Amino acid sequence: MASNGYAIQNGVANGSNGTSPMNGSRRRRSRVLTVDEALPYSPFSSVVPFNSDIIPLPSIGLRSSQSIFATPKDREEARQGLESLNREAQDPHNTSERLQKSLNDLKELLKPEGIAQFKFKTAPKNTTDLPSQQQAKLSLSPFAQMVYEKTAVEFTYPRTQKPILPPAKPSPKPKPKSPTQSKAKAQPSKRIASNNRAHEENATINVQLPSSRPAEPFATPPRPSPIRPNSKIEVVIPGLPSDFRRENYTPTKVPFQNPPPVLPPPQVQLESKQKTPQPLSLAPAQPELQHSFQQHVPLNPTVTPSGSKPGLAVVIRDPPSNFHPEDYEVLPDSPDTPLHLSRKRKHSEIDGDDDDLLRSVDQREKADAAFRSLRDYLQDIFEAEDQLQPDSIISNHFFTNTTDATSLTIAAQTKVESLLQKIISVGRFSQAPLDDLLRLQKMCEPAVKDAESVDVKIDDGMGESEVQAWLQQTSVAELGIKAARTSLRLMTGGREDKQLYSEDVIQSALNAFKNVTETCIIPIVELRSTGSSAALFKLLQTEKKAITNLLAHCRRLLSIMANLVANIELSETVINTLEFTTSRLIFVENAHFERDSVLGIQKFDGLRVVAMDVLAQIFLCHPTLRQGIFDEILTSLEKLPVTKQSARQFKLADGGNIQLVSALIMRLIQTSASKPDDDKEKRRTKALVLLNGDENGEDVRNGQVATERCTITSETRGEQQPVTAIQELRDVASPLLDTAIRNATWVVSYIVNRAMKSTKTGDAPYRNLLDLFVEDFITCLNSPDWPAAELLLRLFLFKMVTLAEGDKTPAPARNMALDLLGLMGAAISELNSHVRKTCTSLENGDSDLGGYLSRLAEASLEKRASPTDLVPWSCGPFRACLEFLDARSSEDPQLSSAIGLFMAEWASTVCTSFDHTSDDDDDHDQTDREYGRLAFRLRMMISDRGWLSREYSFDSVSLPHARLAYSVTLLNSQFCMAFSRVLAILLGSMTSEQATVRSKSLKSVNQVLDTDPTILDREPAVQYLILKCANDSSVQVRDSALGLIGKCISIRPALEDEMVAHILQRVNDTGIGVRKRAMKLSKDIYLRNSNPEVRSSIADALLHRVTDLDEGVQELARQTIEEVWMSPFYQSTTTDNTTAQFKLAMEEHVALMVKTVQRGGGVATVMDKVLQSMLSNDSKLSVANFRVCKALVATMFDTIIDNPAGEGNEAPSARDALQILTIFAKSNAKLFTAEQIQLLQPYISNVGGGDDMLIYRSVVIIFRHVLPHLSKIHNSFLGAIRKELIPGIAKMSRIILDDLVACIWIISTSLNDFQNITRVVMSSLGNISKMKNLDLNDPSKEELVRKLTRLLLITGMFGKHCDLDPQCEQFRQIFPSWKETSVSKLMADTFAPFASPSQPEEVRKAAFDAIGMVCQSWPKNFASANIYTSFLLVFDEKNTTLEAIIMRSFKDFLLLEEKRSEAGSEASVGAAADPQAKLGVMGGGHGDGIALGIAQRFLPHIIRIALSRQDDQGLLATEVVASIARQGLVHPKETGSSLIALETSLNPKIADIAYREHKALHEKHETILEKEYMRAVQLAYNYQRDVAQDTHGATLNPFASKLHLMMDVLKISKVKNRKKFYENLCARIEFDPAKMEIDDLPRHLDFSQFIIENMAFFDYVTVDELLTAITAMERVVAATGTSIAHSIETEIFQISLDQPSSQIDENGHQQPIDRPIDEMRLTQLAGSSMMLSTLWEARTYLRRQYGLMINRKESKTKGPSKDLNKAPVRVPSINGDKFWEEVSNTMAALGSRESMMAQCRAFVELLSVDTEIKVAADGEDDDAEAERLNTPEEDGERSTPGPPGSGRGRKRKNSSTPGGRKKRARSTSVPRGRGRPKSSGKRNSVDKSDDEGEDWE
Repeated sequence: MASNGYAIQNGVANGSNGTSPMNGSRRRRSRVLTVDEALPYSPFSSVVPFNSDIIPLPSIGLRSSQSIFATPKDREEARQGLESLNREAQDPHNTSERLQKSLNDLKELLKPEGIAQFKFKTAPKNTTDLPSQQQAKLSLSPFAQMVYEKTAVEFTYPRTQKPILPPAKPSPKPKPKSPTQSKAKAQPSKRIASNNRAHEENATINVQLPSSRPAEPFATPPRPSPIRPNSKIEVVIPGLPSDFRRENYTPTKVPFQNPPPVLPPPQVQLESKQKTPQPLSLAPAQPELQHSFQQHVPLNPTVTPSGSKPGLAVVIRDPPSNFHPEDYEVLPDSPDTPLHLSRKRKHSEIDGDDDDLLRSVDQREKADAAFRSLRDYLQDIFEAEDQLQPDSIISNHFFTNTTDATSLTIAAQTKVESLLQKIISVGRFSQAPLDDLLRLQKMCEPAVKDAESVDVKIDDGMGESEVQAWLQQTSVAELGIKAARTSLRLMTGGREDKQLYSEDVIQSALNAFKNVTETCIIPIVELRSTGSSAALFKLLQTEKKAITNLLAHCRRLLSIMANLVANIELSETVINTLEFTTSRLIFVENAHFERDSVLGIQKFDGLRVVAMDVLAQIFLCHPTLRQGIFDEILTSLEKLPVTKQSARQFKLADGGNIQLVSALIMRLIQTSASKPDDDKEKRRTKALVLLNGDENGEDVRNGQVATERCTITSETRGEQQPVTAIQELRDVASPLLDTAIRNATWVVSYIVNRAMKSTKTGDAPYRNLLDLFVEDFITCLNSPDWPAAELLLRLFLFKMVTLAEGDKTPAPARNMALDLLGLMGAAISELNSHVRKTCTSLENGDSDLGGYLSRLAEASLEKRASPTDLVPWSCGPFRACLEFLDARSSEDPQLSSAIGLFMAEWASTVCTSFDHTSDDDDDHDQTDREYGRLAFRLRMMISDRGWLSREYSFDSVSLPHARLAYSVTLLNSQFCMAFSRVLAILLGSMTSEQATVRSKSLKSVNQVLDTDPTILDREPAVQYLILKCANDSSVQVRDSALGLIGKCISIRPALEDEMVAHILQRVNDTGIGVRKRAMKLSKDIYLRNSNPEVRSSIADALLHRVTDLDEGVQELARQTIEEVWMSPFYQSTTTDNTTAQFKLAMEEHVALMVKTVQRGGGVATVMDKVLQSMLSNDSKLSVANFRVCKALVATMFDTIIDNPAGEGNEAPSARDALQILTIFAKSNAKLFTAEQIQLLQPYISNVGGGDDMLIYRSVVIIFRHVLPHLSKIHNSFLGAIRKELIPGIAKMSRIILDDLVACIWIISTSLNDFQNITRVVMSSLGNISKMKNLDLNDPSKEELVRKLTRLLLITGMFGKHCDLDPQCEQFRQIFPSWKETSVSKLMADTFAPFASPSQPEEVRKAAFDAIGMVCQSWPKNFASANIYTSFLLVFDEKNTTLEAIIMRSFKDFLLLEEKRSEAGSEASVGAAADPQAKLGVMGGGHGDGIALGIAQRFLPHIIRIALSRQDDQGLLATEVVASIARQGLVHPKETGSSLIALETSLNPKIADIAYREHKALHEKHETILEKEYMRAVQLAYNYQRDVAQDTHGATLNPFASKLHLMMDVLKISKVKNRKKFYENLCARIEFDPAKMEIDDLPRHLDFSQFIIENMAFFDYVTVDELLTAITAMERVVAATGTSIAHSIETEIFQISLDQPSSQIDENGHQQPIDRPIDEMRLTQLAGSSMMLSTLWEARTYLRRQYGLMINRKESKTKGPSKDLNKAPVRVPSINGDKFWEEVSNTMAALGSRESMMAQCRAFVELLSVDTEIKVAADGEDDDAEAERLNTPEEDGERSTPGPPGSGRGRKRKNSSTPGGRKKRARSTSVPRGRGRPKSSGKRNSVDKSDDEGEDWE
């Protein structure tokens, strides 16, 4: 055998040089080639083995390490014989017979016919060795020379060419193939055996073997040798090995031919099917290649050659024609398996109890010392007890008094227990005298008895003295607990003396422990520092040390009990008591904070952890109690705290905290998969043998052996019978794993089923506990210590998948499933990410195990790993994890349960993977043998926990390696493999019909993206679905989608440009939260993105939010603009920064602002407000903002100079910059300097059209706001400006003229020169006066009319902006008859004649416009008779154009009046806030009382206009009404109702203004407005009917009440006010059928529908008011519906008692009698039923929408809800579609006679049958009838009534449907079902509602 363990082929060992070691020195040869280098030149080139050891190094001859001589003596004898032949051969004339015979024998052996032929390729030349210039000379002995010369051994030597070698790579070791597998398929290799240069010739060496038959040819690699003619070889052929068996070799017979040249190996890429790190067999890649190869060569030296020349040949033929290399895929290598980590232990021959022989001398000495110490100490105690006297007990340090006797002191107990523990640990406890131990146990009994009955109970009323007395009792308890520990410690030594295991002692110790914990420890733990126990808490805190000592003794005693449960048989009573006590300890609510705990949170949790150990041992050793333990745990879950901070108090070994009960559940699940220890059963069997005799004992033993007998008793037998080994493993492991899965399923189902019936905010904690459990299991997922976490999570995942995919799953359960699937999906993604990072860190390490696990983990991540990669014994992930756990199991008892479940999982994986192995695999037999060995080992490990450590050793496994190995097993688990399905469910739920489900799925996807951002790349649909949800109809879904969009952008910034448009759409969203989130996302994008277009669009969207309805959104918008526009430049503007970078940044910012303003849409106006807010004194950063704005202004002026036309670059033009400058000028004029203003002068001269006009206006506006702040030293500049401006008065439009006149007035005021203005006004007034008497209606006067309108405009503008009263004398010169001193009065009187109806429309418009401008600044003119009478005349005419002009003047005046009132300024109404800017009204206090007069005279007309239009004129009228309401000019009720009606406008601006003012009025005058709400509802209905032309009470998409803004305001009121409002709304619906006129019916129906639909979609604040609204609806139906139904039955369907409903025809058949029906009465009753049916439908919808459907079972036990003040919660699955459709269908019933009849029939049915209760009543007990909620009686005492006339879902016996059977006679024909009011015909309760609601009208 060769050193590699394989048989030496061909009789020689490859690697020798072909000569005998005796031949002396050999020629120095080149470096021996490696296998990889030599492989391309060998016949093995088509198959690459995993390991080079499979091909020994080629050689001819014996290996140097072997010899054909058995002893040195044989060698010496052979040498002497050879030397004798050499001496004889030296003489050429010697004819020695011996010499000749030897020569002839060798000739025979060397004949070609009997020599195996070897064909080699030449080895490459070694580049490092210089080629020899001379051929080496052979030095042969004389006899060898004779043989060489007289034999003919022919061979050729090929010419060599240097080949190109493939790179050498280490190959895994191959698996040796069995010789019997001759038909096995070849195992392909991925390597490419390439040789770029084919050798021209192949070496053929013919070696003749002496044999009885020809030997077969074999091809072996060549050995380089010098080329020379007639060269010969001396070959030494060894004998066959002793274990050679020919039958083991089955060579393929081929005809012997002259060996053809060996062709180069084909260039083939072969697939490697081998994925496991198992050894591979060597075989051809494909059958088509027809490689004939035999590894083992039979040799028989006795065979002689024959003429047939049979033999073996290795022939590598050309590949077939159909062979294509591209058809073969290169598969990656399987991870190289480090096989050296696991080693078989060498067993010692010493067994049994002779452990002492194995110990060192030092250990024996320590054991002897421990034994002596215990013996001496016990002797001292016994002597002291013998000498003990009653009066000397006090001075004795060993004993103390107890109630009935004496007992050892605590110190003595401590000493004894430590000595006992030590002697047990050293294995000498069995040598201790039994009598001494029993006597010691007896000494402890009195103290234990005292502890059983000692009173250590605490009470909140205990004082200091009581606490001191209580402490004395605790010392007795402490002594008893310590004595119990000593007694039980004697039972833990493993002795078989039954006297030590007294049930009474165990029971007493347990009773003592129970007494102390239940009456002392637990109450102290539950004490808190607040409340009634605060005083006792403080007293006990001072004695914390004593109580903590008692707690520590209890913990140690309980730990010993856990040991006893595991090792001895305890009575059923002890076990049950122990189970109850430990369960209670586990569920005691510990303090949430240390300050609230006397003992300390962690110290008590230590006791609970030990209790968990005890419970786990009971669970393991007593399978019959398992179900009860689980039930107790699960039913006690409600006691758990649900707050995360207090719930997670169990610390994990590798960090992190979980709930203690989570750890308990996982441990019990793991324990379920552990096999109980058989030691107790063996001891029991042994005891039975001793007790019952050998006969019975033999039967017991035989029975036990029969149950445990297995056929596979060794690894060898496992190899031979792998199927049986796997089956036996399955028989052992499957029950354990099935039990664990069954228990885990029970836990999961229990928690999930109860969580589905509760909510996170409800009383039941299961919904919160479900989240806590899942989060805890996720925390433990990657910890090898808790394999049950994966099992539980897997079952949770399966359960959630079922719920999420179920068609009938309710929305709350589906949301719960999506929530948890998101958590678990994120956990799987995080695990994948963690594994990737770990692989990266371990990949380059020097650890073989780390590298192997890293490669295997990478294969698992890429889904390339198979189960067979996980199960290998040598260093598979299961084995590595198990070794890691086993090494630590002695430190943590919990790990034994983890090992049990882990081994069961390993065994299950082995069995599963074995079942999936293919018989067609090349290494099938070898794989089966490996599985057989593995199955035997696993079964032994499961059956005997110590088997692994005894039989095998393993290199130490570090924590990172163990975690990675465990992670690999997790990646291949069902839990992690389900990730794709989880993701598919989450994505699919984003398109659910239920909004809450869509929202929840978005949040869950967000969680997954947090851990695995690559989902965005792998799943293109994710982005599409998110964007679709961003446009969802649900606010909640849109908000969640925005959050997810933000997440996507953060992890994939490239998506930003695509997502920004969708985000900006949501900035204008209807949901406040959505708008805020979109604004925050926009800000983040703005700060990251430098694209001007993106920034401009974001700024535009943010600026518009400054005017948002919500104040919070407004403030956020202002703050955001400040952060993105101002804050980036705060630092740069602190100093005079002149750097090019700063200038460039400012220019870019200016360009951005210009681009934003150019977007239009009122951005300039909004920007003005924003800048004013930033620069106001109220702003915290006003100074910094001012610096930035000043720098921006300077930059814009630079732009004006450098780029006046805006051409040639991207900088804004002068026009654009000036437009922005106007905004800054309006915001704060101090931002400008005089030098900058002077630069603008050229732009107001030579004004043309187009851009010049825009520039001109911008400059004028800047002058208007900035010039008042220039000092008088610039008077010359001001004069020049005025000179340029005055010519523009005649040609400028109205818009520019307003700013132009104001600017001229400011300049004139600064210069104190009014002559120019005076002359212009005097001239204009004079020209106007001259036209008074002209007939301007004449078409020929058209040019005159145009001139007049221009003069009126100019004069009105001057009257608005200028105070010309000081120049009144100059005006008298033109108007001598004018006696007043007010020039404004002169203007108004001059304009008034042109406002008369006789004037043309254009003239009247100009006149009213001019009058309004003058009156705006001089409000006293509004009170002039000629002015207001002309205004009233216009309103009477209802001339919309003139009304708009007048209302605009009112609006401007009232707004100025508001500003004056707010500012409290004494300046004139039109003056600017700055005292220097007197641009406005110069009338001083002349406006006092004018606004009141306007409101009193014109408000009715203005309200009429507001309530009749929704266009701009309606908006204008609304603004005037709002201004009047703000200033309190009229009684609140005069505007309140109108504002409420205007809130329902479809014009959002009108609705916004009305809502704001309504809210302000309600806050100030709530009591007054309450009386107006009913009238406001009627007014709103009229407004919707006449203006909106839609009498529906709600809007669609989404459904919203039209009165929702009013309800938002009403939320400010008290609940009782809203309840009264709902009741009065329902009262408005009610009617008297007898008094209802047929003409009024349609109108009342429309009004009722308006109210009903509003009530159906109101946003109710509390459950109380919702129930009130529902009750009010039911009352109306109860009061009116019965009489309507009766009338329908009697008048429409004509069902009565005195008239038959049918008759007999001539054929004897019963036919209904057709009686005439009054069509008018039918319409009246049908309309009445429509109204009541719609009201009932609304009631039903509200009950379903808020989950208030009648539950008869709950009504038995539940009284009035205690949560009436809570907000009602909508049921997500209920929407308004069905209600809307039902109402629409009902309200269309008047369309035809058939539809009216159908409506009447449906209404009768509605009052006859309660369909809701019918469903609930089916299958219930009869006594539930009395418990259903009835319709209230007249007094209205009953609440939440059911439908009128409803019974238990059955039709009334006294009523029949139309056309039915004859009714039974009754005292009254009015049908009344169960629960209907007895006096339903009366309407006292409803009539009274009008009186109750009189304050609302």
